[in-house]
Amino acid sequence: MVNFESVDTAIPILGEARIQSPLEGRKLDGDRHFVSDQEQVLIDVDARRAEKRMGEGGPSAAFEMAGPRRKIYFDPSKLRCALVTCGGLCPGLNGIVRSVVLELYYGYGVRNIYGIRYGLQGFIPEYGHDVLDLSPEVVGDIIRKGGSFLGSSRGPQDMDAIVDCLERLNVGILFMVGGDGTLMAASGISDTIQRRGLKISVAGIPKTIDNDIYLVSRSFGFDTAVDLATQSIRAAHNEARGYPNGIGLIKLMGRHSGFIAATATLAQQDVNFVLIPEVDFDLDGPGGLLDALERRLSDRRHAVIVVAEGAGQKFFEASGGKDPSGNVKLSDIGSLLKERILAYFNDRGISISLKYIDPSYIIRSLPANSNDHVFCSFLGRNAVHAAMAGKTRFLIGHWNNHFVHVPMAATAGRRKQVSPDGRLWQSVLEATGQGALKND
Repeated sequence: MVNFESVDTAIPILGEARIQSPLEGRKLDGDRHFVSDQEQVLIDVDARRAEKRMGEGGPSAAFEMAGPRRKIYFDPSKLRCALVTCGGLCPGLNGIVRSVVLELYYGYGVRNIYGIRYGLQGFIPEYGHDVLDLSPEVVGDIIRKGGSFLGSSRGPQDMDAIVDCLERLNVGILFMVGGDGTLMAASGISDTIQRRGLKISVAGIPKTIDNDIYLVSRSFGFDTAVDLATQSIRAAHNEARGYPNGIGLIKLMGRHSGFIAATATLAQQDVNFVLIPEVDFDLDGPGGLLDALERRLSDRRHAVIVVAEGAGQKFFEASGGKDPSGNVKLSDIGSLLKERILAYFNDRGISISLKYIDPSYIIRSLPANSNDHVFCSFLGRNAVHAAMAGKTRFLIGHWNNHFVHVPMAATAGRRKQVSPDGRLWQSVLEATGQGALKND
C-alpha cells in the first residue's frame, strides 16, 4: 500500500525555461497540445480517502502530467544528448532508443545524440567501448530486433568518472534506461552533477520486465512477457494433458514480485497452482503443494504449475551471494520443485510425466509486441519533452492511465509487489482453486 501523503512529487529543474519550443512551429493537425506543470494526475483516486484528506484540510498528492512544454530550457542547436541502457535485457529497449532519437531529431532539431555502449561501462575509458552517433537512419529498424541495440552491462561504476565523461562529451541531457539499480545510479550521477555545479539533466526511463518499480503502474516489456509466458503455459497444458498424470511446470521471471506469473495465469486459465514470492507456501504436509498436487492428479489426471523465480526461497540456505548489480543471488526454485515432485510420486509408486519449462531468457531477449512498441514510443517521447524543459532527477511513469513525471527519490530503493489481499491475487486464487497451500 502506498502512503500517498508521504510522496514528494516535486520535480527539480535546472533553471527557468525561456526558449520557445520548436514544436510550436511544427503543427501537424491544428494546434499541438502543450502541457503545463499545473496539469496534474492524482496519485490516489479513491474517493473516500480523498474526501477524508480534504475534510482534514490536507492536499491530495499528485504527479505532474507528462507532455511537451511551450517553453524549453535547452537550445536544441547547441545541445548534445547521451542515451544508455543498463541491467538485464527486456523487450522494448530498442523501441525506447528509437523513440528518444526520433523525438530529439525531428521534434526538437537536436543533431548530436550519442549512444553509450554496454551500460555504465561505456562511460569508463578503461573499457574502451566506442560511442555511437545516433540518427533516424541508424535506429530506423531496430525495433524489429530483440535485446539492446546499444548493449548493456551490470554493476556499479565510479560516479565521478561517469560525470567526467559527460563533461568531455559536453552532454546536456543524459537518458538512462534501466531498473531499480539504474535509477539509484542515476540519483548518484545527479548528486555528482549537482556537487560540481553542472547544468546536466538526468532523465530516467524505468525498465523492469517484472513490473515491480514503485509508483509505476506499468513498465515496458511486461505486456510482451505476459504474452510469451501465456504461450508457455498453453504448451505446458498441452503436454500435461497428453499423458496420464502429466504435470507441466513453468518457471517465469519475478525475483521479488509475481506480477508476470499472476497475470499470465489469468490470461490463460489452465493453471492449477501459482507460486509467487509474496505468498508463503509449504511443500510437505496435508496442506502443502505436493499433497494438493496428488489430489489434483487423482481427480483430473493432469496439472499445471507456474512458479515465479523468487518464490520458495525459504527452502534454501541463504548463500549471501550477490550479482554484479548488487541483487541477492536466488536459488533455483524450478529445479527444486522438479526434484521434489519426482521424488514424492516415486516414493508413492505413482507414475507421472513431468515437463519442466523455463522460457525466461527467450522472453526477455525477444522483440516487443505491438502494445509495448506503442507504450515505448510514449515513454521515450515524454522523457524528451520533460528533459528539454530542464527537468531532472525524474522518470517517466504511467499512473492512473496517464504518463507522468515521477521523482527518482520517490522510487529508488523501493519495490512494488503483488498484494496477497488485492484483487489480482484473489482473482488468481479464484481461477486456480489452489487454496492457501499452507499447513497452518
